[in-house]
Amino acid sequence: MASVPSTHVYVRHLRPPEGPSPFVHLPDPDPDHPSRSTTSKWWPPVMLRPEWAATAEFDVFHVQFGFDACSPQDLERLVEVLRERGKPLVLTAHDLRNPHHPTRELHDQQLGVLLTAADAVVTLTKGAAAEIRRRWGREALVIPHPHVVELDTMARLRREREQRRTDEFRVGVHIKSLRESMDPFPVLRVLDETLAELPGAVLQVNGHHDVLDADGARREPVLAAWLEEKAAAGRIDLRVHDFLPDAQLWEYLASLDVAVLPYRFGTHSGWLEACRDLGTTVVAPSCGYYADQGPVLSYGFDESHFDADSLREAIRFAHAARPDHGADVEERRAQRREVTLAHARLYRELLT
Repeated sequence: MASVPSTHVYVRHLRPPEGPSPFVHLPDPDPDHPSRSTTSKWWPPVMLRPEWAATAEFDVFHVQFGFDACSPQDLERLVEVLRERGKPLVLTAHDLRNPHHPTRELHDQQLGVLLTAADAVVTLTKGAAAEIRRRWGREALVIPHPHVVELDTMARLRREREQRRTDEFRVGVHIKSLRESMDPFPVLRVLDETLAELPGAVLQVNGHHDVLDADGARREPVLAAWLEEKAAAGRIDLRVHDFLPDAQLWEYLASLDVAVLPYRFGTHSGWLEACRDLGTTVVAPSCGYYADQGPVLSYGFDESHFDADSLREAIRFAHAARPDHGADVEERRAQRREVTLAHARLYRELLT
């Protein structure tokens, strides 16, 4: 299988958790040396180059991520090559709105090429499948997102959470490098006011140096100044760092009681799935299909409105009830087996 990319955690977890896999993913070619495979660097995806698809040996071409590196015209050329070779094309539609694009037009054009040409379409939720049916007239196979955190790490951090004895209620907002879909300021203001009223509540905000440092290349001065002022007053636990390696990221997420997603548009979230792996309650916006992925607490937020009251209610409920909306290790192990079987059936159907 030429799965674009093969090293992404989502794609790796399409294979079974143990034992032989019914399909094999080709390794990602190194973008700097396409004749070599790579285990970490896959961007921009070499497999999406028409010249690679014209000569490589594979049975099925499965696009997952990375096509935003290609123009619609590049994707049309890729589709022509696959048709000429008689190679089935599968698209898993993770994002119906690109979280890195300020507007949707380009991503719609890219999706349109792939959705029109695909021999099979997969997506993660019924809500996304309904949108695909409505907008493009295609029926998508719904296969849920597998776990993100490795199962042994998930088990260890779950045990540590159960053994933790504290009255603290820690709520996290991770603004990263402020991609286009994020609008954290109204969310943070409400959280600051709400948590000040709740016993033991702590608001932790993590962000990258590029948006929060005084000399950061993408500094957001108003947001950064507000966070610095609140941190100096002891109202916010502010953590500034660069991209976290997986081990540190999982430790951080497992340390939270609640993770709030400050998105004004989007579709699905691997971050949400990692939180579910670790037993961290997710407070998710009403945009996209986050609530279709699994149990979350929802609040109203999209490109046209922000419902502050619903966010306050979600946080107060989480503080009072301390819900566990996560999936345990055995649930995730069984789900991953089902995800593997669903993909194996799909590939066999396309090749018969």
